[in-house]
Amino acid sequence: MLTEALEHLVKGFVDEPDAVRVATRPGRRGQLLEVRVAPADLGRVIGRGGRTARALRTVMDALARGKDVRVDIVDTDRR
Repeated sequence: MLTEALEHLVKGFVDEPDAVRVATRPGRRGQLLEVRVAPADLGRVIGRGGRTARALRTVMDALARGKDVRVDIVDTDRR
């Protein structure tokens, strides 16, 4: 449910919604949601000063209802 919600939110404001991928894996401090987008959309997902990324994390925390969830935006250009 959280994966689909995050994917839906991100697809709503990127230029290449078909490139959006959200992967889930267990982390040391709860569930980790990794967001991957087209390189051209990375700045749009992070936002000015990280505002958009912070807002996405806030929404996901609210949807998680007390469970530990971490949202990580992965830079696909990095090697």
